[in-house]
Amino acid sequence: MGHVRPRAEAANRAMKAEGGWAVVSTQEAEIHPTSDLSPFAENRIWDARDIPALRLITDAVHDKGSLAAIELVHNGNHAQNLLTRGPIFAPSDMSLSYALPKQARAMDKSDIRDFRRWHRDAALRARDAGFDIIYVYAGHNMTLAQHFMLPHMNQRSDEYGGSLENRVRLTRELLEDTREAVGDDCAVAFRFAVDEMLGADGMQAAEEGRAVVEMLKDLPDLWDVNVCEWANDSMTTRFQPQDGYQNDYISFVKKVVGDKPVVGVGRLTSPDLMVSMVRKGIVDLIGAARPSIADPFLPKKIEEGRIDEIRECIGCNICVSADTQGVPIRCTQNPTMGEEWRRGWHPEKIAPKGREEAALVVGGGPAGLECALQLARRGYAVTLAEAGPELGGRVTRESALPGLGAWKRVADYRLNELRQRGNVDLFTDSPLDADAVAELGIPNVFIATGAKWRRDGIGRTTLRSPPRIAPDASIYTPDDIMAGHLPPKGRIAIYDDDQIYIAGVLAEKLVQEGYEVSLITPGLMVSTWTDLTLEQHRVQSRLIEMGVSLHVTRQLTAVDAGSMRVACTYSGREEDIPCDAALLVTERHRETALYEALKARGDLTTLDLIGDAAMPALIADAVYHGHLAARSFEADPAEVDRNLFRREITDLSEETQP
Repeated sequence: MGHVRPRAEAANRAMKAEGGWAVVSTQEAEIHPTSDLSPFAENRIWDARDIPALRLITDAVHDKGSLAAIELVHNGNHAQNLLTRGPIFAPSDMSLSYALPKQARAMDKSDIRDFRRWHRDAALRARDAGFDIIYVYAGHNMTLAQHFMLPHMNQRSDEYGGSLENRVRLTRELLEDTREAVGDDCAVAFRFAVDEMLGADGMQAAEEGRAVVEMLKDLPDLWDVNVCEWANDSMTTRFQPQDGYQNDYISFVKKVVGDKPVVGVGRLTSPDLMVSMVRKGIVDLIGAARPSIADPFLPKKIEEGRIDEIRECIGCNICVSADTQGVPIRCTQNPTMGEEWRRGWHPEKIAPKGREEAALVVGGGPAGLECALQLARRGYAVTLAEAGPELGGRVTRESALPGLGAWKRVADYRLNELRQRGNVDLFTDSPLDADAVAELGIPNVFIATGAKWRRDGIGRTTLRSPPRIAPDASIYTPDDIMAGHLPPKGRIAIYDDDQIYIAGVLAEKLVQEGYEVSLITPGLMVSTWTDLTLEQHRVQSRLIEMGVSLHVTRQLTAVDAGSMRVACTYSGREEDIPCDAALLVTERHRETALYEALKARGDLTTLDLIGDAAMPALIADAVYHGHLAARSFEADPAEVDRNLFRREITDLSEETQP
């Protein structure tokens, strides 16, 4: 949300403070126009005009009893400067970290002096904006201070290059400048990525990482340590299921810095693990980004002994995908995340029921479970009917696939509370038609019947030219595989026109089951969308390691009994890929028969279609739509619409030029 939506940003930070986090920090705050991260909406502290927006954050955080921290950052060659068109700086001449037709220029001594001045001025502005803790930042492989430390980026021959001591010089100066400027009023924190996780090809915690900590140990008031780059620091559970996975890298820091407090991260969701880390002397303080997104009230729930009520992060990186798309933050587990200001949503509070007494939710997937839970919290008598033998819907099915086990938490969290509530009745193996719904006599019905994967191969790239499917072709869908209906052992070709995550996961499963797997996609790479969740490179690497035959930029044209015919998306040249069965991952059909039948009857007070039945999308979207439906029930439609489109609009009533 950042500088683009400061009110939303402040409301989001205030919610975490209310939830008991002792310190609430901003994301990166650009210190100067030469560190312009547009189109990404980080914070900005370019000049005094940014102070009022930042003051919204500090006032909101202080009002809830927490300290406010700010991460001062210049992004060097990671800044594109697309808005400002300013010069791009780096320790040495080099390309940008993005594939753009620009290069960064080596900073001369005057540039370094300017940079130090910009950083010092930003620290002073941060103090004036009310921040209690001010960060010098050298992490994620995206910041200028860190770039100077890394020999592959710093090839200078002056006092800022060469030896490690020289490469650390600029960071030392930033810490000293910041202490001198604001150290009497604010704590100075240092975030440092101790290990690049590249082995001998990068900075390692046991070698240069440790040496940097030893050199600078007395300068910061607080050490905040992690690994880099972002894809490692925020690794998904698909590729790193262990909470606290950074401990092996950061555990030396406390031994080196002594009495200086140390904070660490690592997708920490278990209170037992947190306590263990403190007792073992790994850290003094528990840090969290993603777990605080999934549950802003995690600290209060620990403090009050409500451990089973914690909404645990599942490590899916939907939050990250929002950032990489430049939109407000989203969360699979917490549908209120990012909606604190726009909709006025609170993760722990919801308005009581109105005049109606009872509601029926048909479908026990993520949308149905969330809708039922929030309706129950409002005080309605809730009946949830699931046609299948198990609750959870697609969450239950997908969490059984390789690497997605943590996703089961989405269902587990909701079922745990629903089963404890006296105003909820849960039924499985209960398919309902319109007559059965009428017999129940519940006038308010929410339909969450989900969607089924198509079997005809029609999808994003085949819509104009539907593929020819031979009558004797062996065709499977993701629903078949997840239900355990596998083809006879042999060769299977997966056509992925969905290009999100499911095809890659199914490929893993089928290899594990003993199949010879080919994965075909019209994309330039496999599982294209997962680039937004920082895992595409891991997806493709794993499939290659597992022996999956990858065919990119190929569009499906036909499936016959022994082969899949595909065409190059550029040349149109066709080829046959031998296979004994085809798995088509294209689009989903919405399951709306019950909704349409009830709509035709017209005898219900409320009839709402939610989740994948309304719009097939991510699990996060299904949870959000279930939550929205429950909150909107009996609400003023005009108020619901107002909140949906509530915007932060620039004030043009006064002259805003410097």
